[in-house]
Amino acid sequence: MPAELLVRQAGFASVKGTRHLALDAVDLDEQGAIGDRSYCLVDVDAARVLRTVQHPALIGVVARVDGDVLALTLPTGASAVARAETNGRTITCDYWGRPVDLELTDGPHAELLSASLGRRVHLAAAPRGGVVFGDPLTVVGTASLRELARRTGQDTLADQASRFRATLVVETDTPYVEDSWAGRDVVVGEATVRIGGPVPRCAVVDHHPQTGAKDVRLLKALARERPTNRAGEPVLGVYATCTRPGRVTVVR
Repeated sequence: MPAELLVRQAGFASVKGTRHLALDAVDLDEQGAIGDRSYCLVDVDAARVLRTVQHPALIGVVARVDGDVLALTLPTGASAVARAETNGRTITCDYWGRPVDLELTDGPHAELLSASLGRRVHLAAAPRGGVVFGDPLTVVGTASLRELARRTGQDTLADQASRFRATLVVETDTPYVEDSWAGRDVVVGEATVRIGGPVPRCAVVDHHPQTGAKDVRLLKALARERPTNRAGEPVLGVYATCTRPGRVTVVR
């Protein structure tokens, strides 16, 4: 494993489940990428955080944060741009079997997304790492994406890293070599990350990373090509945690 990795793509979604945006740089600290999944959508009556796999239309929504202003844009062009101010109401929601305390917000964002999804939802501010499944960072290698594209016959996959919503896409020569990095520290930009275990994949990978439309049967192909965990979920990429904070700038 090299002591330093070149980062070819980096990104996250400011609102959980919305489009994974490619960024020129991300700032990492011990809790992950700063700004990642700062907000989420909740069903207040059920006290549940909305999951992308159950609401893939969220993938078509672009969320951008500029200071304290949150801008949401739907595929139709409709948008809401305003401060997402907390209103003093806190709700404890279930997130994959664990409780997380979320602060509900006021503003036009919930109304926009409720109309789009066809159900009443609220926008909530999430604590750092509160609506993150597994470790706060994920890493996938470019060679793995190329090999997966070749093996499945889906040529576009090599250029659709955002389909896998990885925090960092790093330059590699050997497919799936990141599987062998567990427990090691590696430099990425100004930061250092410690590689963890494999990332299990769900049906979200079957949806186009910009529109959210189901366009491939990738999960089944992954299950044929890759190892699976005890739940039968195929794995691709690895988790990571930041051990030395710093900025990671994409190298093109």
